[in-house]
Amino acid sequence: MEQKDYLLREIEKIGLVLRAILNRITGSGENLALTIEDQFIAEKELLFTESGIDSDKLMSLNESETNNYIASFRGMNVTNIECLADILRETGLKIKSENANLMLQKALELYNTCSSTDKTFSFEREDKMNEIKNALQ
Repeated sequence: MEQKDYLLREIEKIGLVLRAILNRITGSGENLALTIEDQFIAEKELLFTESGIDSDKLMSLNESETNNYIASFRGMNVTNIECLADILRETGLKIKSENANLMLQKALELYNTCSSTDKTFSFEREDKMNEIKNALQ
């Protein structure tokens, strides 16, 4: 029972960190002096500190390596993986650099992982995936 409680706390902790990062990226005009890219750099440091997820390493992996990497973290359930994909999608859609396409492709991989793992079909997730596909064209 203690093991289950620990896992639930880990899932909750990572979820809170991911949602906080997403809220900062999509927030309403806070820190206007910061560019989206600067914000993402600050947020990826927070992500690494709080969860151990190295976003630079994540971005360099292929899809199966990404799935294995994500699975190695306690607390990464479908909801948290989708939140991580949301962060990459939002950042990739807003920045104007060569990293944008890489972020969008990685977000698409993560959404695909969610779709293949989740037992329920999500129209919202499919809309996000279509938005990314259109942006990549």
